[in-house]
Amino acid sequence: MFRNESIYIAGPECFYTGGNEILNAMRRRSESFGFSVTLPNDDSLDLSHEDLRKNADEIFENCAKSMNESTAIIVDLEAFRGSEPDNGSIYEIGMAYARGIRCYGYTRDKRNVLWKNQGAKLVDGIVYDESGRIHPYADLPFAPSVIGSTKVVEGDFDDCLKMMMIDIEEEYKESAKRSEYIDHSNKTTKAESDRLLVYLSGPARYDMDGERKYGIMKEICRKYGFDAVSPLDMADGVEKIATDNPYIRAANEFDNYQQHVRNCDIIIADLNDFRGWESCNDTGFECGMAFQLGKKMYGYMDDTTIMKKRIPNYGEEAGNRDMCGSNVENFDYPVNLMFASSMKIFEGSFENVISRIAEDIKK
Repeated sequence: MFRNESIYIAGPECFYTGGNEILNAMRRRSESFGFSVTLPNDDSLDLSHEDLRKNADEIFENCAKSMNESTAIIVDLEAFRGSEPDNGSIYEIGMAYARGIRCYGYTRDKRNVLWKNQGAKLVDGIVYDESGRIHPYADLPFAPSVIGSTKVVEGDFDDCLKMMMIDIEEEYKESAKRSEYIDHSNKTTKAESDRLLVYLSGPARYDMDGERKYGIMKEICRKYGFDAVSPLDMADGVEKIATDNPYIRAANEFDNYQQHVRNCDIIIADLNDFRGWESCNDTGFECGMAFQLGKKMYGYMDDTTIMKKRIPNYGEEAGNRDMCGSNVENFDYPVNLMFASSMKIFEGSFENVISRIAEDIKK
């Protein structure tokens, strides 16, 4: 029944003490039903390079190869170093979605993020997040990009696997019917232009003055020869839906975000911490999708200090583990290798970053 399906298992388990045993248990469970399984770094890799970044790049290339051999992704969406899931895993969902394969995730707690985020504050009847924003997607369990792209199951890996099996069985039955659904969302909708189109991916979409911030960023992009759009702009072909239903709203926002990624020539991603020690999950998804679609990619941060120095941990003697026991990557990169191995990441003011990108594009 499932012999043609290959599952890519993603999540932060690779950073856990005993994580390999957890991942292998998931593999064995999947294989018992006839699935083939891909785990990150299944292949034998040469990680003996003195240049730690080359080790990270080899891991990334292997992950990309494995993703392209898979027909489904199942992701652990538990909170990681904050109230959001591991952003490297969200990047991988973006890759999977861009390929059009099945996207599934599981969590033990599907309550709204408002109830789970311990950094949230109630002031005068309004809830704000850690950064002082009116709490974005407070009535959803995850960021709109996760909700829009992924079937989220409350439970564990086994619950998620069973849900996917039921869906596949239903698809077999649907395939016997005469009707056929055609997905046109892979098409770009932008008008032809001689200027490169930049998509400004980042958490400013949730700022109360986001329109003003993006307006300034667009002016800077124009100064250096780029047209730019932001997540707050409506992509050609996508209409804003007025609704009080949080899932309809999230799906509509996600549709807009993914169409911007398809339309753009370049994605420029704000990789600064959003909640905890991870960048915005919407941005993580968009970067993974952009990579899979072959877009030109750049990132920027206020501080590009390498992870083992930037994220509090117990030091090399303790395996660079953080206070929750998760390993902090030590690849001489400032962020998760999924991002760092797929794009150039600059430090500095936005205009300084754009000027360097413009110079890099000319080369």
